Amino acid sequence: MEIKEYIQHWASTYKKDLTENIMPFWMKHGWDRENGGVYTCVNRDGSLMDSTKSVWFQGRFAFVCSFAYNNIEHNAEWLEAAKSTLDFIEKYCFDKDGHMYFSVTATGKPLRKRRYVFSETFAAIAMSEYSIATGDKTYAEKALKLFKDTQRFLNTPGFLEPKFEPEVNLQSHSIIMILINVGSRIREAINEPKLTQQIDESIEKLQKYFMHPEFKALLESVGPNGEFVDTNMTRTINPGHCIETSWFIMEESRLRGWDKNLLDTALTIFDWSWDWGWDKEYGGIINFRDCKNLPPQDYSQDMKFWWPQCETIIASLYAYLATSNEKYIERHKIISEWTYTHFPDKEYGEWYGYLHRDGTVAQPAKGNLYKGPFHIPRMMIKSIMLCEEILKKI
Repeated sequence: MEIKEYIQHWASTYKKDLTENIMPFWMKHGWDRENGGVYTCVNRDGSLMDSTKSVWFQGRFAFVCSFAYNNIEHNAEWLEAAKSTLDFIEKYCFDKDGHMYFSVTATGKPLRKRRYVFSETFAAIAMSEYSIATGDKTYAEKALKLFKDTQRFLNTPGFLEPKFEPEVNLQSHSIIMILINVGSRIREAINEPKLTQQIDESIEKLQKYFMHPEFKALLESVGPNGEFVDTNMTRTINPGHCIETSWFIMEESRLRGWDKNLLDTALTIFDWSWDWGWDKEYGGIINFRDCKNLPPQDYSQDMKFWWPQCETIIASLYAYLATSNEKYIERHKIISEWTYTHFPDKEYGEWYGYLHRDGTVAQPAKGNLYKGPFHIPRMMIKSIMLCEEILKKI
């Protein structure tokens, strides 16, 4: 394989797909130019199926628009869409206690509030990225305040409704991993030591509690001291989630001059998760595995969702940038070829989100409250940036 030509090919492919397919699709079918914000519940052809707005996706869309503006091209429409969505967030998506809603109507009336703080994390990275795009520091300050509010919500007993009964004491991978990325993104816009402190604490928890060498796996749920809990739920491995975590840590390693401890942790998680996730029979990253190889509990356990493939593409490029080990380019090749063979909709644009294990389409809608303009465009933007860094090294 001629590495330089290969990387140039994929950089060009990602940029063309992002600027001529993915972003135009959501600008046309998702952006609500009347009320502000973004719709994500759209059918295969982009037609609106449900005007309910995911608050997660208000932040995710504003982030992607600003991130693309900052790193791909200064497209004024992207920045306008980001501002429109941030205005919608600030006007409609916060309850009186500062905790954000999970879903609202097209015009911003609250529909549902959940125990999670992911709405806050995505709004925060959107505000910080928009601050970088515009130079308006007030948005970085808003992002930092929201980050601190999120920490307060998580650390105030009783503020967030417990997921389980009081005697069930578990730690979850998801919030720990997302705070690595949130801290990193906000830190790009504003200097605050607590952001790096949060990143350090999160990575230390992953190393100490969630990485289990006896299974060669990073587990989704563990006991308060990292204990392995032998139930269907707590045996779960989510390979895509773990691979996403791995590149968050690779990014922090790079920002610290390729810190060896962080890089070793990240590559270990990536290698373990690839071994669990790559479907040797059909290809692609599978949804869920059981660390004892028992039947996974989740009904979608053997499906192929869009986002784990995206995170694996990023992680493989990051790992190659870090190590120059061609096994990661080979990994990138097979995940990219499988993904681009099965997910893009050549007739209506954008990508399918939900495939059966063999790669056939399970349902053709382009979005819902959980799928929309985030993992796919973020993958393309980040991969273009990584390809450019790799080409500088060759």
